[in-house]
Amino acid sequence: MKFALIALALVALLVPAKADAVAEIASPGKVLAVQVRIDGEGKASYSVSRGGHTVIAPSALGFLLTDQPQLKRNFAFAGADTASHDDTWEQPWGEWRFIRNRYNELRIHLKEKIAPARRLDVVFRVYDDGVGFRYEFPEQVVLKNVHIAEEVTEFDVADPAEAWWEVGGDWNSYEQLYQHTRLDAVSQAHTPLTIKTDGGVYIAIHEAALVDYAGMWLKRIDGQRLRSVLSPSAQHAAKVVRTAPFTSPWRTLIIADSAAGLYMSHLELNLNEPNALGDVSWVRPYKYVGIWWAMHLTNWTWASGPHHGATTEHTKQYIDFAAANGFKEVLVEGWNYSWDDDWFANGHSLSYTQPYPDFDIKALAAYGKAKGVKIIGHHETFGKVDNYEAQLSGALDLLAGLGYDSIKTGYVADEGGLTVLGEDGKLSYEYHDGQALAVHHLKVVTEAAKRHIAVVDHEPIKDTGLRRTYPNWVSREGARGQEYNAWGNPPNPPNHESLLVFTRMLAGPFDFTPGVLSLTGKGGQKIQNTVAHQLADYIVIYSPVQMAADLPENYVKYPGPFQFIKDVPTDWSETRVLSGEPGEFAVMARKDRNSNNWYLGAVGDNTKRRVAVKLDFLDNKHHWVAETYLDAKDADWDSNPHAINIARRAVTPGETLTLNLARGGGAAIRFVAK
Repeated sequence: MKFALIALALVALLVPAKADAVAEIASPGKVLAVQVRIDGEGKASYSVSRGGHTVIAPSALGFLLTDQPQLKRNFAFAGADTASHDDTWEQPWGEWRFIRNRYNELRIHLKEKIAPARRLDVVFRVYDDGVGFRYEFPEQVVLKNVHIAEEVTEFDVADPAEAWWEVGGDWNSYEQLYQHTRLDAVSQAHTPLTIKTDGGVYIAIHEAALVDYAGMWLKRIDGQRLRSVLSPSAQHAAKVVRTAPFTSPWRTLIIADSAAGLYMSHLELNLNEPNALGDVSWVRPYKYVGIWWAMHLTNWTWASGPHHGATTEHTKQYIDFAAANGFKEVLVEGWNYSWDDDWFANGHSLSYTQPYPDFDIKALAAYGKAKGVKIIGHHETFGKVDNYEAQLSGALDLLAGLGYDSIKTGYVADEGGLTVLGEDGKLSYEYHDGQALAVHHLKVVTEAAKRHIAVVDHEPIKDTGLRRTYPNWVSREGARGQEYNAWGNPPNPPNHESLLVFTRMLAGPFDFTPGVLSLTGKGGQKIQNTVAHQLADYIVIYSPVQMAADLPENYVKYPGPFQFIKDVPTDWSETRVLSGEPGEFAVMARKDRNSNNWYLGAVGDNTKRRVAVKLDFLDNKHHWVAETYLDAKDADWDSNPHAINIARRAVTPGETLTLNLARGGGAAIRFVAK
């Protein structure tokens, strides 16, 4: 790996008498450029162009504070620094093994022209496929303790555009159906927010490295001008309270000429700090089964009683099934006191060290070890963060002592309904993505890392690429997953995954829990997929930990499709998005990190669709056999969802395959190198 951090003369100072531009910088390949302006009132703004065409029109920078005057006017340009960086780093696990990090950096120094002459830096990193910028508060006597009421960061999209988005700050954190509207019809949106201009430029707005800070939503102000809105705090009048020096998260813009280009960007990961944990060889991708789907079907219960799911007997059965079919872990939910409470109204009686009497935690850990299978710990909090943190050390010690190497955490609660113990010793009610929860999640992740435990969290804070810095933070929920196909009203629509690829998946891994081959939810509710679509989810919805979510008896019933689930890996050396459009279709190929084999997944929408796929990702060093799992001619999610053609045939590099996707359909292919 090569590393270079070289100061370059990349800033052009622009000082004509009437001009307000003070600095600009281009990406290494001169694809994108950022320009910074200061107007006559001392207000700073930035703009972004692509190929000389404005993509983001001049957009405001700055802050509102709760205890000092605003930090958004009376600024003077106090200089700039530049740098260039180009290196390649290795992911311990992921969609790509090696990632190039190449950018030009511009650091703008701002200083108020009037007392108290506070200082603020804005740092831009400009890549050929995107821009990241953040605020840096230097140490200064006049602004030591910073109480942020709001950012006034804006994103003014220059050209008419459409958008795919979900409401920010809604009660059902992140778990909404995506809306597809014109950009000027957006109200308040979560990030990532995906945009396509009428000229064919794709933009994704998000954030990276969300640490000790409130998460950002986007509110449309007028036209296509979006402004940041920080998630609230109940502990303070300010939404963020920090002590200088500190930095904000990166505000990110991926900019591409195709939807595929959005997913292929490494911007989010590159803007995070390198691995802070040292040797993380103990973090291993895997597939798992679990005591989970039966509860969503109401066959079993999380609570104790005659239909309790998390029993010693049931867990042994799942361990046996996992061992027989090559799964490394078994998730068990509902093992601990006391799931009998009302999840939203109560939850402070939950214990993370006391199992129900019918769950022999020590015997089951030993039973699994003898079979080569580990149990995934489960820590549902019902949003009672104070209760969980009080027990965290003991709970993690218990699991580590039993040989557990993963936990799934949960934060089932309404927005603004998570209880956190404040500095004053009083409980406050917080949002899932407020500053308090950003601090809490990193506490869980770092404490788990001390014990060599990986973390998968549901009802989480959004993913902002922190898996680079903390590689034991392996996956999370943060969108509508498979569970909505059990009881959702409505269930996930046929185009759900083709939307997720170009929206939620731009943030990072998703514990979607695919593989329900029965295609039925609670009360026989139809899942709006074909079997081939469920298989394709293992490719298009990335997670280093993937569940085979269905009941074991259904895998016995459908052995053909089940073979693909057993074969597909969860760790990749390379990923290519071959084609796709948000909410229409997505076609993706990934190369196994531990072999020469490639895997292809394609998902569609509620229409029949024909997709051509050129096999130019296969090399000429091997002979290739394609094991295909394709929608049958008469397949349809509503009328004939189990119709699938499973076959093997030789293929050649560069050959073009035609995939015929049914309504709600998909395709899954394993390319075996001989």
